[in-house]
Amino acid sequence: MAAPEEQELSQAQTEKLLQFQDLTGLESMDQCRRTLEQHNWNIEAAVQDRLNEQEGVPSVFNPPPARPLQVNTGDHRVYSYIVSRPQPRGLLGWSYYLIMLPFRFTYYTLMDIFRFALRFIRPDPRGRVTDPVGDVVSFIHSFEEKYGRSHPVFYQGTYSQALNDAKRELRYLLVYLHGDDHQDTDEFCRNTLCTEEVLTFINTRMLFWACCTSRPEGYRVSQALRENTYPFLAMIMLKDRKMTVVGRLEGLIQPEDLINQLNFIMEANQTYLTSERLEREERNQTQVLRQQQDEAYLVSLRADQEKERKKKEEQEQRRQEEEAARQTRLAEERRQRTLAEEKERKSECLPPEPPQDDPDCLEIMFKLPNDTRVKRRFLFSQSLAVIHDFLFSLKETPEKFQIVTNFPRRVLPCLPTEEQPNPPTLKETGLNRSEVLFVQDLTDD
Repeated sequence: MAAPEEQELSQAQTEKLLQFQDLTGLESMDQCRRTLEQHNWNIEAAVQDRLNEQEGVPSVFNPPPARPLQVNTGDHRVYSYIVSRPQPRGLLGWSYYLIMLPFRFTYYTLMDIFRFALRFIRPDPRGRVTDPVGDVVSFIHSFEEKYGRSHPVFYQGTYSQALNDAKRELRYLLVYLHGDDHQDTDEFCRNTLCTEEVLTFINTRMLFWACCTSRPEGYRVSQALRENTYPFLAMIMLKDRKMTVVGRLEGLIQPEDLINQLNFIMEANQTYLTSERLEREERNQTQVLRQQQDEAYLVSLRADQEKERKKKEEQEQRRQEEEAARQTRLAEERRQRTLAEEKERKSECLPPEPPQDDPDCLEIMFKLPNDTRVKRRFLFSQSLAVIHDFLFSLKETPEKFQIVTNFPRRVLPCLPTEEQPNPPTLKETGLNRSEVLFVQDLTDD
């Protein structure tokens, strides 16, 4: 009969049934199911009751557990310390429970319907978070006005900022949700949270963030953490690269028990935190090494780029020099061709050499700069420009030159000038029938 009954269970109930069997070690699946049904499928209360039975606690109501319970969830293990409401035990307790059950069922049903309708008529103002930092600071001020300044150091920022700082610094984050109207809140704050040993323990071991659930920021966090009762504490840390709740403490708790529970949670998760630190250090070292490699690569790249730039500059400079030399060579070749053409033209335009027996002729011996001697006859009536053109047409004659007499030494004005546009004739120059003239090179001047 057990198999058909188990098939009627929902998936969530089946998971709780297997979880309860794993935690308690009971072999009978029927006994596990009966125990869970007696506790309305509240696995934490059922486990507490089972532990109390094993320890022989002869009480009608379940007392708080003496040690934290390990509750396995789908993605991580959460260590919970829950002070639950007393569960009925014995004939008297069950009789009272059964008599009050219809009234409680009717009351809670009507209250749920009323709250559901009220959300549509008048939305909860806490649902809109407009000033999260202001909510936290306002709670801190009201807390200090009521309980004094001797308390753990409150994180003065938003819940998200506290999570980010705890993640960055690899520290535990203890979150406290303050319920103003709960009957145990005042005693917890005065006799537990504000005691010297508790505040010293919290200040030296973790970040502490707190807010009242009556304020939007506290209400938002309450919706995320889904607490069951107050006072409520949640331990959060970086685990598997995400911020995870690793411990929940719900209900009134004494200072010594609080420190013991927090120590237990921290010790149970210290390996994860150590692993995260080592992994982060390894990532940082890898990042530093990669950064150094990148810097070395950039230095080498810049050096290669500088070499390439200089090489290109040198190549460009050589190219420009070669181009300039080529242009100079071409210009020189053009100039030489032009000069040769000009010499040929001058040679063709020269008047014929007069015969030796011509009474109007004279003979001139020219001494060129390369010691070459050239002799030719001219007419006294011819201009000095004819002498110049004759010398210019010779290949041995430099490009620029002047004609100088020997004694007295004077430069013959063979080319026209502004003062003398027409050069004088050989007769006007005063030359004799036989003359020696010197050709001086003016190319380098």
